[in-house]
This record gives sequence, C-alpha cells and structure tokens, in this order.
Amino acid sequence: VGGWVSLAGVLVLGPRLGRYNRDGSVNLIPGHNIPLVALGVFLLWFGWFGFNTGNTLSASNLSIALIAVNTILAGASGALCTMAVTWALRGKPDVSLTLNGVLSGLVSCTGGVAVVSPFSAVAIGSVAGCILYFSLSAFESRRIDDPVGAISVHGVNGIWGTLAVGLFAQEQYVQNSLGYSVNGLFFGGGMDLLGVQSLAVVSVFLWAFPLSWVFFRILDKT
Repeated sequence: VGGWVSLAGVLVLGPRLGRYNRDGSVNLIPGHNIPLVALGVFLLWFGWFGFNTGNTLSASNLSIALIAVNTILAGASGALCTMAVTWALRGKPDVSLTLNGVLSGLVSCTGGVAVVSPFSAVAIGSVAGCILYFSLSAFESRRIDDPVGAISVHGVNGIWGTLAVGLFAQEQYVQNSLGYSVNGLFFGGGMDLLGVQSLAVVSVFLWAFPLSWVFFRILDKT
C-alpha cells in the first residue's frame, strides 16, 4: 500500500527541480546527513522486532523466536546483497543504498516471517536486496523521482514479499503459527497459495493506487 501511494504521489508531484537534465542525465541529490539516516534505519530495524513478533498477539506464542530470527536475517541479507550488487556494478559500495537494502529485506520478509524457515528468510532478503538496486535504476531511467526509494522498498519489495509467502511457506511453521497446514510452491504445495498471494497483490494495487492518485490530484488542483 505504501509503495503504490508513494508512486501516485511522485507521479502527481513530478521530479524535484534540478534532478534531471535536458539530455536525460540524472543529477544526484544526496542526503545531507548519512549518520542520521543510519540511525533512522537502525531505529526502524529495532522497532521491526516489536512489529513482527507483536503480530502474534501472545507473548507465549512459540513462533516469536522464529519471527525474531527471520527478521534479523532478512534485514542483514538485504543489506549485504544490495551492497554487493552496488559494489560489483558501480565499483564501490554506497551507504544510503545499503541502508535501503536493510529496509528491503525487512519489508520482503514481513508477510511470511512466521511461516518460513531461517534459510528461506535469508533467500527472501537476499533477492530483495538485488531487486532494490535494479528497481531504483528502472524508476530513475523513467524519470520517476523517488527521493527515499519508497516505491522500490515498500512497493516492489512488498510485492516480492507477498509472493514469497506462496513460494517459501512450510507447513511445520504454518501449523505452529496459524494452526493449519499449507506449503508454498517450493515445498510441494503447488500453485494454490501462490495464486492467492498473487490475487492479493493485484487487489491491493487496484484499491490503493487509483484511490491515492485521485486524492493527490484533488490536492494538486485545490
């Protein structure tokens, strides 16, 4: 939802002044205080433990341990993969991109954090870190100016995280967390769960993007 709303807002507002040159080249507008950016990300990461484990609504739920482990593994994997891809393609790592990689890993794992294994959480976070880099580049090339990467972090990786439930869910974790059994595609569950998750992606888009675009247009005109 946050990603689609961000996309609608960015499309209505247009790019920041000075972001793009007449020839289509991009001017970097860096954040002014990277230590504060890092502090903000680590505060978010810390809060994510309360957010994810708190969704069990019960302090005695044994899934809390798995959820906490998956949360930190996915965030760390996202950061490492974003850093590695950036380093490989640009010749040096980038702090702000790596920090967004943390958030991408966290976003991508949240949908299935209670129903996937720690190994799967690493895989999900790793893919998210790679997706982030290429998603940011794709939006940039289309002159869609997203100052904090919200569309890529929350939208594109939100989609990946939603679909990842249908790929990586394992019945032993689903049973412990939700009380019934279902497997994702990679663990013999077929396309059923992935189909449901895909329907969720489409449904959220059809609700969130048009509604928020109309809302922002009204604000823009008034």
